[in-house]
Amino acid sequence: MTDDEHIEEVMNRVHKLELKARRLVRESFAGEYQSSFRGQGLDFDDFREYQHGDEIRFIDWNVTARMGSPYIRKFREERELAVILAVDISGSADFGSVHFSKREAAAEAAAILGFSAAGNGDKVGLLLFAGEPILFVPAAKGTRHVLRMIREILMANPAPAQRGTSISQACDFLIRTLRRKAFVFMISDFFDDPIDKPLGKLARKHETIALQISDPLELSLPKAGKVVLTDPETGWEVMVNTNNANLRMGYEKLMRRQSEGVSAVCKKHGIDHAQLFTDRDRLRDLHTLLKKRAKKRTR
Repeated sequence: MTDDEHIEEVMNRVHKLELKARRLVRESFAGEYQSSFRGQGLDFDDFREYQHGDEIRFIDWNVTARMGSPYIRKFREERELAVILAVDISGSADFGSVHFSKREAAAEAAAILGFSAAGNGDKVGLLLFAGEPILFVPAAKGTRHVLRMIREILMANPAPAQRGTSISQACDFLIRTLRRKAFVFMISDFFDDPIDKPLGKLARKHETIALQISDPLELSLPKAGKVVLTDPETGWEVMVNTNNANLRMGYEKLMRRQSEGVSAVCKKHGIDHAQLFTDRDRLRDLHTLLKKRAKKRTR
């Protein structure tokens, strides 16, 4: 495939992803984003139509009766948000055993969050990282800016020396670079160790949300005889006999422990955490995460 053909293919994927993300935001996500991330402020500002996921307690019943459809009270926000999408594009991100790779799943989640933020008037920025920070796009407003970020997520190609994963370097970069408090979505498979101290340092300075991208084949080996497994980040290869029940059981235990470890670190530092899968509806899992955030805000 030539460079021009590759660019055309990526742009087609960006366009399809844009249409899907805009539809999902419009139909079912915008209200939950606002409830989860916007401060309610102190002063009444205006009315707007109710959107799925909005807090019912803000419905103004007089205006609703007059207009014939639900309207909620808007409040003047105390501050403008900066949302930073920190996306892992290391070698393991290009793995996918179903329709999507982990990188494509991450791009979809980033698109939904980016268009939600843009529609709410918030600034959105991007950090791409692997073994080190690769690209930083400062936060700005607008849907064209979001489209540029999606394109960068799908097109970026780390050099071989960068294809490892360093959550630590990504966190350190954000701590040094972001001058004001921001909402940071760390989107990765978190195949890195250690992650405890780096995420803890980031969470103390910025509101941090962890989106863990997983593929079903990484969690459970199929019974497929002798196969060669290759680490996409180091190139290391090993032949294993997947017919061995003890091996499969040990592998599943190891991967379950890794996932539980990420959850435990997030819980320790007060980081909201969701696991997104390449073979499942990622919007549903994002919904669940934002609903939990909205409930915590109203307690």
